[in-house]
Amino acid sequence: MLIDLHTHTTPESEDSYLTPDELIVNAKNTGLDAICFTEHDRFWDDEDIAKLCKRHNFLIFPGVEITTEEAHLLVFGLKKYVFGMHCAAFVRRLVDEAGGVIIVAHPYHRGSREDLGGELYYAALTRACESPVFKLADAIEVFNGRGSENENAFSKEISERLNIPGIAASDAHEVKDIGRCATLFERRVTNLRELITELKEGRFRVANLDKA
Repeated sequence: MLIDLHTHTTPESEDSYLTPDELIVNAKNTGLDAICFTEHDRFWDDEDIAKLCKRHNFLIFPGVEITTEEAHLLVFGLKKYVFGMHCAAFVRRLVDEAGGVIIVAHPYHRGSREDLGGELYYAALTRACESPVFKLADAIEVFNGRGSENENAFSKEISERLNIPGIAASDAHEVKDIGRCATLFERRVTNLRELITELKEGRFRVANLDKA
C-alpha cells in the first residue's frame, strides 16, 4: 500500500499552492493509495478529513509537521497544538501519552547544505548524528521529494548509522511534487491507528516512484 506521509495544502500551510481537492485528485491519478495532511503546526479537524475522504473515495490521514528548535517533526496521533511544542522532548512526551509516532522530516535542513556534497560532508554527518532529536524519533524521512540527491543521501546515511527506519514522502507544496515518492506499507491500512501501528512495527519501506 503506497502512502505519502508528508503533504501540505493551502490555506492551512501558507507556503503551499495546493488546495486539498487538487492534492487528492492528483494523488489518486499518480497511483497513491492514501495521503497524509501534515500542515505546518496546524491540525485538521477529523470531520473535515472524513468529508474529504467520502467526497473523493480516497484515504486521508491527519498528521502535522511541528517546527521545533531541534528539527521539523512529522507527528501522528496528536489532536491540537499546545504551548511547549517548540521543544522536541516535550512533543515526544505528548506523543507517548497519545500512543502516536514521530518522524524527523528532511534532517538535512538544520545543517549547511553546502557541506553535503563537499569535503565537509562527513563532519556534517557526524554532527547531525549527534543531535539528541534522533533519540526521540520512530523513523526518519530519508527520501524527500523536494530534496536533492545529496540531501536525501545525507538523510539515508543518518538513518543507517543510527539504525532508525526510513520513510519516503513528497513534502508536496505544488502539483509537480505529487507522486515523486511514497512509503510502501506491507499491510493494508484503513485508519490512523493502523497507520501508527505499522509505523511503530516498521512494516514499510521507501518507494522512489520517479524510478519505479
